[in-house]
Amino acid sequence: MEAIAKVKEQRGSAKKIRLVADLIRNKNVNEAKSILLYSKKGASKILLKLLNAAVANAVHKESKVNTEELFINKIFVDEGRTMKRMRPRARGMADLMRRRTSHITISVSDETPEKEGSK
Repeated sequence: MEAIAKVKEQRGSAKKIRLVADLIRNKNVNEAKSILLYSKKGASKILLKLLNAAVANAVHKESKVNTEELFINKIFVDEGRTMKRMRPRARGMADLMRRRTSHITISVSDETPEKEGSK
């Protein structure tokens, strides 16, 4: 059984969110929650909220699922739209500010994840 949660156009660059996503890949849900809860990165709050949504989707999909046996099956972060803003500078010039966004997807499953590199 697999449940998915997605968020689109989340403020924050994909590169910074991927740093936190790599910490919880292929982990048990309870272990991933504790990692995210005590992480200092700003993206950890976003991923914790999304992980709770994925667990809630799994419970809604199949009511007798044990949440302690769920693993993070897949997690990936893609680049979203970049908003471009102008910032005034000296002598009437302007600099370009890029406000980056991300698309995040988390999939939880009750099957143990396969390790990368093994067949």
